[in-house]
Amino acid sequence: MTFAFVAKHRHIWSVSWMCDVLGVSRSGFHAWLRRPISARASYDAKLVVEIDKSFKTSDRTYGAHRVWRDVLENGLAWGLHRIERLMRQNAMRARPKRRGKPKVDGERSVIADNILDRNFQADRPNQKWLADFTYIWTAEGWL
Repeated sequence: MTFAFVAKHRHIWSVSWMCDVLGVSRSGFHAWLRRPISARASYDAKLVVEIDKSFKTSDRTYGAHRVWRDVLENGLAWGLHRIERLMRQNAMRARPKRRGKPKVDGERSVIADNILDRNFQADRPNQKWLADFTYIWTAEGWL
């Protein structure tokens, strides 16, 4: 990760200065540049392609367990934790499918008449009752 930072920013700052600041050797950085890709990294790259295919086929709703099962069915026998790690590194996070609003079959209830008509004066107690709701839960949501 440190060497990748140095490689990315070597056109801005000198390699020797960044290596001194980050506490790594310049020879280690140059060896890292010339080193071929490891077998594990090449397997991971193949596996990421399969993971991405399964993940996008599921409309980005499959988590690591379901993707792992799909990869196993395709003939690649890798562990669940490896799938989890690769999904995390490649920012593949499952999102839940959206639930639709409840279906309304039938007619809506009748709205009660305004009997008071803003006449709040009462002749005696307990004749007129009022309530002030700023919101109320209904089948359509908060109103």
